[in-house]
Amino acid sequence: MAERPKIICVGLNYRDHAEEQGAALPAEPLLFAKFPNALCGNGDAIVIPPEATHVDAEAELAVEIARRARRIAPADALEIVAGYRCANDVSARNLQYGDKQWLRGKSFDTFCPLGGDFVTVDEIGSASGLRVVQRVNGETLQDGNTSNLIFDVPRLVAHASSVFTLEPGDLILTGTPAGVGIFRDPPVSLRPGDVVEVEIERIGTLRNPVVAEATLAG
Repeated sequence: MAERPKIICVGLNYRDHAEEQGAALPAEPLLFAKFPNALCGNGDAIVIPPEATHVDAEAELAVEIARRARRIAPADALEIVAGYRCANDVSARNLQYGDKQWLRGKSFDTFCPLGGDFVTVDEIGSASGLRVVQRVNGETLQDGNTSNLIFDVPRLVAHASSVFTLEPGDLILTGTPAGVGIFRDPPVSLRPGDVVEVEIERIGTLRNPVVAEATLAG
């Protein structure tokens, strides 16, 4: 994977996640981004900044790009995909919604854990029909399936390539299913001491502890 990849994310790409927040289904993929500083690995700590009063984990299938491409057709899109990883689109909801745009709330350091387990496109094709689960301290919050994606992997890759030139190592996070903490009753926020797991069928499990950011007094 590239050292400083583009991290291209997709919002509202599971029907049940759009429904749980009363949002209309998008007519085309809703793209946003995280900066590379957000990347961390399996076992690394998710660091909660003092500005964040509600933080969600989001279990996501990540697509890793194999070769440079621009404006590729959906029918050819899997030809430029290397494979798949587990990812976690960590989100400071108070900042995401308060800012009225998503960059700050999604791009703090460590807010994009990425799994070390990698499965090639030759093994699982378009990655349809895979169970996607998020657990916090062993309790299941999300339990979805990639068959419920509004826009599948070939469509997402093609759409992204119509905007950006895709480069080897670039990542596309494909969206998250229903069950995220902010929409639960009562809401559930990540807290220091928690352990978050993202498990995707046939790919693996991404596990990260949660800690508070150490700030300097005075």
